[in-house]
Amino acid sequence: MLRYLSITLIIACTTLSVHAQPSALDTDLVELDVTVVTEGLEALWGFSFLPDGDILATERPGRLRLIRNGTLLNEPIGGIPDVFARGQGGLLDVALHPDFESNQWVYLSYAKPMNDNSTTAVARGRLQDMALVDVEDIFIADSKGRGHYGSRLVFDNDGYLFVTVGDRQANPNEDQANHPAQDRGNHHGTVNRLHDDGSIPSDNPFVGQDGIEPSIWSYGHRNPQGMVHDSASGRLWINEHGPQGGDELNLVKPSLNYGWPVIGYGVNYGGKTLHDGTHQDGMEQPVHYWVPSIATSGMVLYTGGLIEAWTGNLLVGGLGGQQIARLTMDGTEVVSEETIFSGNGRVRDIRQGPDGAIYIGIDGTRDSAAIVRIAPAASK
Repeated sequence: MLRYLSITLIIACTTLSVHAQPSALDTDLVELDVTVVTEGLEALWGFSFLPDGDILATERPGRLRLIRNGTLLNEPIGGIPDVFARGQGGLLDVALHPDFESNQWVYLSYAKPMNDNSTTAVARGRLQDMALVDVEDIFIADSKGRGHYGSRLVFDNDGYLFVTVGDRQANPNEDQANHPAQDRGNHHGTVNRLHDDGSIPSDNPFVGQDGIEPSIWSYGHRNPQGMVHDSASGRLWINEHGPQGGDELNLVKPSLNYGWPVIGYGVNYGGKTLHDGTHQDGMEQPVHYWVPSIATSGMVLYTGGLIEAWTGNLLVGGLGGQQIARLTMDGTEVVSEETIFSGNGRVRDIRQGPDGAIYIGIDGTRDSAAIVRIAPAASK
């Protein structure tokens, strides 16, 4: 099995060097230090903390990497399924089973090759030494297209696994009412709820209904690439990309239709009108939206206590915006927004570390992706 080390050994206290990020971050409520955890990754997509504080990180070309004591190990983790590493496709999110310490299950979402196309899939395997064993696909979406894989993975308090699937760039201009994201007979534009082995829970909202995929929890989404479960309230949050404007923060509830592409707050690329309007009966409104788009990505609900002023805030990454949107929440309402960490690279993923600090995954090309840590200076 992996040799586990203390979380305190992760932190690299060197001055930040990649992407010219600041070594200090002045926000509305608190001043923070920014330090490098590791760099030299390629096209980072997701990462997750092991119980010891080591980090598993995915590289979109198809590698799962281990970061120990701030060092990116040279040898990738073995046993990764073949991925469709073109365009937006590749190896995407990574999550641990809630009982990982006893069963060692690691979950990966990825673009699965399907003849000359691909689909969103989820595989799991047991982590032993530097390889995954007993690897199996537990979910293969009925969705094909050029991109918009979705692919975020989250477990809730009861051990259910939620999986997002994007609309796969299906044309939003033609027959919107019958767009694949409005058709529950496939997985385009959906949030899906599974048992940890991929089987379908009997209380999913559409189980037993003819012509509807039984894994679907909600639908009418575009490309959800951020998701978080609030263990205190039981709420499930996602963010999703709009086109040119209209990124959304949504509170996900079972069986509901979130409207893509019939309603929305953005326009199509090039500025062409896309939606007939922003509201329609039977379709949910976002809790918050961004115009212009920040290209929403990874997201975390902060509960760590180390940055006390941020407790209960949602931190939403931005790719095109190269930023983090810090949302102050009052229950399910966004009461204020602050833009932080702007102009320092594409924020692909955000996680809360076991030490209570915030860890940011910065996307990049060849050897230019990194993970950095933000925390009050006194915490070092």
